[in-house]
Amino acid sequence: MASIDLNSDVGESFGRWTLGDDNAMFQSVSSANVACGFHAGDPTVIRTTCQQAAEAGVVIGAHVGYRDLAGFGRRFLDIDPLELADDVVYQIGALQALAATAGTSVAYVKPHGGLYNAIVKHTAQAQAVVDAVKSVDPNLPILGLPGSEVLRLAEAAGLRAVTEAFADRAYNPDGTLVSRALPGAVLHNPAEVAEHVLRMATEQSVRTIDGSILNIRAESICVHGDSPGAVAMATAVKSALSDAGVSIGTFV
Repeated sequence: MASIDLNSDVGESFGRWTLGDDNAMFQSVSSANVACGFHAGDPTVIRTTCQQAAEAGVVIGAHVGYRDLAGFGRRFLDIDPLELADDVVYQIGALQALAATAGTSVAYVKPHGGLYNAIVKHTAQAQAVVDAVKSVDPNLPILGLPGSEVLRLAEAAGLRAVTEAFADRAYNPDGTLVSRALPGAVLHNPAEVAEHVLRMATEQSVRTIDGSILNIRAESICVHGDSPGAVAMATAVKSALSDAGVSIGTFV
C-alpha cells in the first residue's frame, strides 16, 4: 500500500472543558472527524476546529453520534430509527454551516462511539444512518468497520463505503473492537501502536487480543485524539509509515 488515510476524532472540547490537542494532531493526520455537538463540541469549538483543520490542509468529516453529552456518546441508546436519522441530518447540517464559515466543507461522515459500535450489527439503526447521509448528500462517503451492517447498507444505497481500522484499539478475533470496559482494549504505547498500524497498512492484517492474525483491509486508520499520549502515538505512526515508504493522504 503506497498511501493510507489517517483520521482522528477532534473538536471534542466543550465550553471551558478542553479535550485533546487538535492542532498537534493535524500535523500527523489527513482527515478530521469533527464532533457535531451531540456527544461533544459546541458551535465555537466546531468552528475553530474547522478553521484549524482547513489551515493545516486536513479534510473534514462529520463525527455524528447519539445525543448523549453526559456519556460522551459511548453508551448505546435504543432510539427510534426515524429520530436517529433526524439527529444525524441535524448534526451534518450544523457542521456544514460552521465549516462553510471557515472556508471549508464536509467531505464524509463517520459515526461515533456507541452508535459506531451499534451499527456494526444493528440493522435498523444502520439503515437510519445511511438514509440520513443519503438524504443530505449521496456523495458523502461513510466510514465504518469492515463487514459492518452500515457499510453493507451504504453500498446497497449507492453510497461509498470506506473501511476503517483503529491504531490504538485492540481487536477481537471476529474483527470487532474489544470493549473499552475490558483490560487491554486501548493501546497506549507509541511503539506498539506504530507496529499495529504498520501491519495494517503493509500486510493488511492485525494481531487480535488472543494473538491470532486477522486479515483486514482498511482505507483509513483512526488515531484517537482524546487518548492520553495521542500526539506521541500519531507522531510515531506517521514516522513508521514514512520509514516504510507509505505516504499519508486522504481517501476523498
